[in-house]
Amino acid sequence: MNPILQYLLVERAKSKLKGQVSQEKISKKQIATEVRAGQVELVHALREILFIAIGIFAAGFGLRGFLLPNSFIDGGATGLSLLLRVFYDIPLGVFLIAVNVPFVFLGARVIGTKFAIKSICAILVLAIVVHFLHLPTITEDKLLIAFFGGFFLGLGIGMTMRGGGVIDGTEVLAIYLSRKWHLTVGDILLFINIIIFSIGAYLLSVEVALYAILTYLVAAKTVDYVVDGVEEYIGVTIISEKSEDVRQMITEKMRRACTIYLGKGGYRDNRGTVEIVFTVLTRLEIAKLSTELDKIDKKAFVMMNVVKDIKGGMIKRKPLK
Repeated sequence: MNPILQYLLVERAKSKLKGQVSQEKISKKQIATEVRAGQVELVHALREILFIAIGIFAAGFGLRGFLLPNSFIDGGATGLSLLLRVFYDIPLGVFLIAVNVPFVFLGARVIGTKFAIKSICAILVLAIVVHFLHLPTITEDKLLIAFFGGFFLGLGIGMTMRGGGVIDGTEVLAIYLSRKWHLTVGDILLFINIIIFSIGAYLLSVEVALYAILTYLVAAKTVDYVVDGVEEYIGVTIISEKSEDVRQMITEKMRRACTIYLGKGGYRDNRGTVEIVFTVLTRLEIAKLSTELDKIDKKAFVMMNVVKDIKGGMIKRKPLK
């Protein structure tokens, strides 16, 4: 580690510990623990800044290179800003800030202050990038404009979300309203975007609104891939009388790890204990699992559910050898 960085982390740890215990009671172990925690926080902070920076420039490229020169719109707060830009000769950056700031303040209340600070900084930098970034006309094909404009905008939104912030505040509004109205976030976002697209169809044209829907769908799908990952994980729970054979099949043939825990039957007289096997696979491995499982026990009870993301374990490594 860099000596200067190490010195700063040690001093930060001592300063933090002084507020918790007296100077005489601070041990080297406590300092070492705080230094490690500081290292983790620093690494995560730098990674989040990198994600947000990539997100800002990707979104800026999508807006300046595709959507803005061709008077295209999108959904959400960005789409509303683009729609206002069509009718008022005011820089898009001003609208991006004005439309998103209320959502950011709402985010401070709903999610947290740290989230709000990162979001407002990201929106301000995006407004500057959009204002000063000048690009030549990349294409005049409307289909390409809608597709790649949505792709880069979605990439920017997704990367910023990975960094713990937003550059489109409608997500925050949807989360807030979902708690009040007992609706899903997706339903509220759909409702908001229907309003924006309807206004676009009325004030501009139906064709522009249709291309806007295409742009939104591409952006939304790109956000899903960036935030959740292209590779989908499936959590598989297996209840079988041949649990040991199932375990061996998963670890030896599938070359994956698994967890065994005890369960108890709850149906009629079937109240005995049983071993339950749980594993996480990619969706590409499910077909092989089904084949191997049928060879062992066709009557096995299998439950599968989508896993958004995982950390640690063996699933992101190569199969066990």
